[in-house]
Amino acid sequence: MRNDHYYTENPTSASRPAEARFSFRGHEFTLTSDAGVFSRGELDAGTRILLSALPDQLSGRVLDLGCGWGPVGVCVKTIWPACEITFADINSRAMELSKANAQRYGIQAEFVQSDGFAEIERAFDCIITNPPIRAGKKTIYKMFSDGKDHLRPGGCLYLVIRKQQGAPSALQYLSEVYARVDVIDKSGGYWVICCRKE
Repeated sequence: MRNDHYYTENPTSASRPAEARFSFRGHEFTLTSDAGVFSRGELDAGTRILLSALPDQLSGRVLDLGCGWGPVGVCVKTIWPACEITFADINSRAMELSKANAQRYGIQAEFVQSDGFAEIERAFDCIITNPPIRAGKKTIYKMFSDGKDHLRPGGCLYLVIRKQQGAPSALQYLSEVYARVDVIDKSGGYWVICCRKE
């Protein structure tokens, strides 16, 4: 059923909370996930590879786009505490989970329930996303192009996509939108792409 899809505003699947445990840059994390939200019970391979490919330094305003239960935003704020974090997702259950997980780690952040960038007004120095592939190419390509309009000059969009789910064609599209596009990691069948705004 479409309503049980993670890319939906109000999932109807019964809540089945599950703890997800993982480590990142010397820190151990235990976050709550749930049914009706992407990757219940574990940090998915794509997000793990995306996090590991981030640069050694991040600063300024950071958007965790399609945050799910919030692992990217929680990790970024923990490792780079000076960053200002915004968590955004279309999924209401995801937003509640990301709020609770951020609170567990004492993280102050902005939370915006939004279909892509529809409810997001500010600009960011960095946007990080594991895009919702199941939502379809039209949806995720709109996220990519809208991302450029929500980056400050010199800002970067970091995204991960599986090669077999369209990474080469996404790279071609992104190269038409952004001033500079680089594949910064290829691991486990995933590509991590960095897109820089002029």
